[in-house]
Amino acid sequence: MFLTMLIWLTCASQQLWAQHHDFDFYDGKVSIDVPPAFNIPFKDSLTIAHVQKFYQIADQTDYIQLVNSLLEYKDEHHLNDWVYYQLIRRTAQQIAPKAENYTRYTLYKWFLMCKSGYDARLAVGNNQIIFFIQNKEDISDIPFFEIDGKKYTCLNFHDYGKLFQRADTYIPVKIKVPEATEDFSYKITKLPDFVPANYKEKQIEFNYGHKAYHFNVKLNEDISDLFKNYPGVDFETYFNIPLSKETYQSLIPALKENLKGKNQQEGVDYLMRFTRYAFLYENDEENFGTEKRLSAEQTLLNKYSDCDDRVALFFYLVKEIYNLPMITLLYPTHVTMAVQFEHPIGDAILYNGKYYSVCEPTPQAQSLDIGQLSEQLKNQSYQIVYHYEPR
Repeated sequence: MFLTMLIWLTCASQQLWAQHHDFDFYDGKVSIDVPPAFNIPFKDSLTIAHVQKFYQIADQTDYIQLVNSLLEYKDEHHLNDWVYYQLIRRTAQQIAPKAENYTRYTLYKWFLMCKSGYDARLAVGNNQIIFFIQNKEDISDIPFFEIDGKKYTCLNFHDYGKLFQRADTYIPVKIKVPEATEDFSYKITKLPDFVPANYKEKQIEFNYGHKAYHFNVKLNEDISDLFKNYPGVDFETYFNIPLSKETYQSLIPALKENLKGKNQQEGVDYLMRFTRYAFLYENDEENFGTEKRLSAEQTLLNKYSDCDDRVALFFYLVKEIYNLPMITLLYPTHVTMAVQFEHPIGDAILYNGKYYSVCEPTPQAQSLDIGQLSEQLKNQSYQIVYHYEPR
């Protein structure tokens, strides 16, 4: 009886003194309890020794319940790694607000990612703390380094931007975290559920066959928040980012209804011209100030889009509605798509023994039909950078 009372008092004491946080995570609610000992100050200078000291203190606290609750949320909601990292960021913000102490905020992000099983690393130099994570994918626009043949990409490069120094400026912090073994993936196969009330209707229209088509597509600015610091991933990765449920239901059934009575070639032609003419064109340098690849839903959301964005949207629509084999053609200053039909159309491209007909989803000087390539590209070399084959 005495032992039972002691256990009850211990639990009650922990609950009494633990910091409880409730916060929104897209359409979900997250509740965490932070043990008192896990609230660790960091007012020291930014050195390897002080970072190691932070880890030693944090590792002795009762953090396991907190990490387990985050991992349970991840499993319950089927979060991909990038979305889970956003959950870690928001959790760290609750414990150590970024604006108050950036180093402390970054240390919590790193610690929680490591204890969640990811092989994350830190480096310090120039009074900056750099956060890396093991990743095997082709990421084009953020720094990385290698340790023992493993590649680590920088997760907080966006916080420094032009202040980021040469790689040899930063000295890796050697801390062995036994749980931190898994690599991190930027692939997104499922978007989180967004708050339905945050969706707004966007009117999209274009003309096809002397008829005007109108769509009221539900879109959510939360998608911009999710991809705000998303890096330049390869074509396969960003082509296959799906639409959120609300956006999907407001667009895909309407497109399918409009395609009734059309054969496969006519349907793909409709989707090609929808992608080409329903959106305003502007290159990324003018639109964002830098190169930025947009997913299909981002392309629908943004006022302007370029060729990279339109091939992503066109690919998604053709895959979702017809699920045809496709190849992506990368030219020095342009990217376009070619689709495999039952019979080749126009000047088809032979790839792996099969013919693919060019379908240009970006506005050109000429009004191109399926199988036609713009005059300025006909004599240029290209690479096949992605081949989609339906399972």
